[in-house]
Amino acid sequence: MDSVEDERRGFRRASWVNVLGNVAKIAVEGAAGLVFGSVALLADAAHSIADLIASIVVYIWGQSSYDEPDDTHPHGHDRIEPLTALFVGAVISLLGLNLLYRSVEGLLTEVDVTFSPLLLGSLGFAIVDMYLVYRYTVAINADLDSPALAALAADCLNDIYTSLAAVVGIIGVAFGQPQLDPVAGGLVSLLVVYQGVEIGRENVDYLVGAAPTPEKRTAVLDVLRSHPDVQGVHDLTVFYDGPVLEVEVHVEVDGELPFRRAHDIESELVDQLRGLEDVGDAHVHLDPSGIGEWKDQPDELER
Repeated sequence: MDSVEDERRGFRRASWVNVLGNVAKIAVEGAAGLVFGSVALLADAAHSIADLIASIVVYIWGQSSYDEPDDTHPHGHDRIEPLTALFVGAVISLLGLNLLYRSVEGLLTEVDVTFSPLLLGSLGFAIVDMYLVYRYTVAINADLDSPALAALAADCLNDIYTSLAAVVGIIGVAFGQPQLDPVAGGLVSLLVVYQGVEIGRENVDYLVGAAPTPEKRTAVLDVLRSHPDVQGVHDLTVFYDGPVLEVEVHVEVDGELPFRRAHDIESELVDQLRGLEDVGDAHVHLDPSGIGEWKDQPDELER
């Protein structure tokens, strides 16, 4: 993507495609389920109603993350996107629990459904529909790296899995084994809940300013220590501000350097840190070396 506006347009297109994909899936599966009395299809269509709500929320709310900083959000709107993704993760988890409940209920009660090839046809349409939406969302998100779009893509896969479970159930009906539907649905529901929890866990880290992996912190230290004028590093903090990393650090340099040269060093370090993957901003404070008041952190002072 070439600009923030291009990224916003890509985000808007991908989320809108998710909205349309869910509308089509609901219409086809809901109609077939009502005509032939298929609880499996009606449940899958109901599942997509919540997905539709999540897609609309992402479309309306998620693109706010591309807004410029303003008086009410001086550090920008980056945390809006993981908050949106957290909502999607919660919806996915609740849907998984609902599907698990329906699966257990289906094992305890008789299923009254009339088999028709149109049931399999509607499920085939739903699977292809969600696969195309998934591929499009993933392709757009390859450039954006959006947590909200990643959550929608994961939800598309969940839709495919639940539709496949419904296929197993309908085939079971055709061969006189309708109990296959709730059994397959129960197994899929556990996967859906797991994915929802994982999406939530990742985006909670983004929201609470969690630290990155040790490898990412080491990459930041390597950039700082590789600069020829840096004699020490202390008080390094690397944390997530939304889906991007923020770096705050004190760097020791020769205390006799001219002010302009010190300023240039600071600018060089900030540019190099911002060039790292996932780093959104960096704040570098220069200190004169040799004072010794930071010797309690020798691991970061050693070069």
